[in-house]
Amino acid sequence: MSSIRCLLVDDEPPALAVIESHINMIDGLEIVGRCHNAIQAFGVLQTTPVDLMFLDIKMPKLLGTDFVRSLRQPPKIIFTTAYRDYALDGFELDVVDYLLKPISFERFLRAVSKVMRSENTLANVGQPEALPSQSVEKQSVTLSENTFLYFRADRKMVKVFIHDILYVESLKDYVKIITTSAKPLVVKQSISSLEEMLPEAGFLRIHRSFVVAVDKITAYTPNHVDVAGQELPIGRLYHKEVGKVLKME
Repeated sequence: MSSIRCLLVDDEPPALAVIESHINMIDGLEIVGRCHNAIQAFGVLQTTPVDLMFLDIKMPKLLGTDFVRSLRQPPKIIFTTAYRDYALDGFELDVVDYLLKPISFERFLRAVSKVMRSENTLANVGQPEALPSQSVEKQSVTLSENTFLYFRADRKMVKVFIHDILYVESLKDYVKIITTSAKPLVVKQSISSLEEMLPEAGFLRIHRSFVVAVDKITAYTPNHVDVAGQELPIGRLYHKEVGKVLKME
C-alpha cells in the first residue's frame, strides 16, 4: 500500500508540530515537506509529488485560500485554521475538510479518513450484494486484512482491524466497539463520527445507537438483526434503509 504524501503549511511552528504528531500516529501517511508560508509551499509543489496538503489560511504574504486558487492542479486540501470565517471559501474550493484549531486527533482522523477512502487506502470495499429473503449469508464485500484504524483508549492508541469489527454501540459521549478478536473497546467519540470513518458499503446504521458490519449479520426480523449472538434493535427511523439492504418484505 503506497503512502499518502503530505505537505504541511503553517506559519506557526506549534501548529505544524501538532499536525506532524497526528500524522506520525497513522500508518499510510508520509510527510514530504514542512513550510511556513504559501510561497515556500509553491516551491515544494514544483519539485515534489504531493497527494495531500494541510494548509493554514491566515499566513503572511499570501492567504491559504488565495494560494489554492492560484494552483492549476492542487493536491487534496485540508484547511487547518483558527478562523471560522473562511468555511465558505473551503466549500467553494472543494477542499476535503476544514479543521478548526486546536485540532484534536479524533477530528484529524475523521478528515484523513475521507482522503484514505478516496485513495482506496482505507479499505478495498465492493458494493454489497442483497441478502437472500430467507436467510443471511456472507456478503461479497471484503475488507483487506491489513485495513485498520487507531482509537484512543486507556491512555494509548489501540489498533483495530476493520474486518474484526462486529458492531458499534453508542454510550452517550462514548462508543463501544465489539470485535471478534478482543474485549470491547470503549472510546470517547460519537457514533456518527465513527460511522464516517468506516467503509460505507461494509457497515450499516440500524439504530441511533448501533452500527453493524453487514457481513456479520447472521439473522434478522423486521425489528432486529442478530450479530454474534446478540439481538440488536432496528430503529424506526432506520427501518427503510435497513430494509433495502436486507431485502425485507
